[in-house]
Amino acid sequence: MHIEYFTRIVPNTALDRSRVVLVRTSLPANIGAAARAMLTMGLTRLVLVAPKSFPHPDATALAAGAASVLENARVVATLDDALAETSLSIGLSARPRKFAGRVFQLREAAAHAVGVAHERDVALVFGTEMSGLSNDELARCSAVATIAANPDYGSLNVAAAVQVVAWEMRMAAQGGAVWRAPRFAPATHDDVEALYAHATRTLAALRFYDPARPRRLLPRLRRLFARTSLEREEVNILRGILARIDDVCAHDVER
Repeated sequence: MHIEYFTRIVPNTALDRSRVVLVRTSLPANIGAAARAMLTMGLTRLVLVAPKSFPHPDATALAAGAASVLENARVVATLDDALAETSLSIGLSARPRKFAGRVFQLREAAAHAVGVAHERDVALVFGTEMSGLSNDELARCSAVATIAANPDYGSLNVAAAVQVVAWEMRMAAQGGAVWRAPRFAPATHDDVEALYAHATRTLAALRFYDPARPRRLLPRLRRLFARTSLEREEVNILRGILARIDDVCAHDVER
């Protein structure tokens, strides 16, 4: 007998149609950590096949702010139950299997899964902490995917594996848009030219720049200012520094 802890959500994106299936997970903490990894990347559908212990306080603790994923998780008795109504299931395996079907590199697998999930449900299937998916369980999946880890040490915690797969799914579904730092008013041509002239005067007063032997200092400065795309406030700061240097130089001359 198994218990259902699942509230069906009407899917509207490829990520909504993608379920993560954890098979016979031993440690409740790994279930919680996997839920956190999922929600971070926008995956919310978790199916647990015969977990050793769930629900459990350790799962809730490791889920952090992703308790909703656990609350809506579906607990089933068999992998067949977990794969019901899916059109594609991808089993994750680090070990080569003699009778595996299609084997995808993870990025390719994610792109394929997202393409299917625009219209039909897909499943991403992970095995136990100790041995992964059995040959029989992997054979029930439509395809196999593997994470290109260090060949000398390819051991990933199940929650870490979920995180990697979830990230690839998000990149395939939505691309890699990231937050941007605020942009401030750019310096105008006149602002930069005034800074250049001010720097020329100050450097000459410091005897760092010799107008009689200009060499390449000023062209280098001009190139530096152009390459950095100065903002107006940055020009004001630099001119303030130069003005303070001018004051100190003038004071020293008076003494």
